Amino acid sequence: MSNAAVPLPSVLFSNRQDLPLDFDGLTALAVGTLVGEDVAFSELSVSFVSPEEIADLHVRFMDEEGPTDVLSFPLDEADMSEDGRRVLGDVIIAPAVAATNSPDDPEKETRLLLVHGILHLLGYDHEKDDERAAMWARQEQYSGVRVP
Repeated sequence: MSNAAVPLPSVLFSNRQDLPLDFDGLTALAVGTLVGEDVAFSELSVSFVSPEEIADLHVRFMDEEGPTDVLSFPLDEADMSEDGRRVLGDVIIAPAVAATNSPDDPEKETRLLLVHGILHLLGYDHEKDDERAAMWARQEQYSGVRVP
């Protein structure tokens, strides 16, 4: 049995908005989700943006008007970082939009959106009922937030 440490995912944050965020808690949540999904040797980029920036991305990449709360941009499984980690892609979250979704607990909503975005990068979807049930169960497992 080896005593070598298991590598943890690398989570890179970019904060381009004004609301306060718990980066330590969000890092732990992202790492826990990735380790739980067996993609520990990976790299993830997460950007927190304004409603205006996410609205622009929403139109440019989804051809849908208006701001949304989260977008995910997966990379090809073959994409690797310099140290050989699998580069998963980018999760873009608008905390101000999250706050409108859950005014009583915007931090809870941001945690849910982070897990939601990561699961999309890993191939989960919610278009069909069975897919939605599987994704929602994973979201709740990692974030502790139940979605009706």
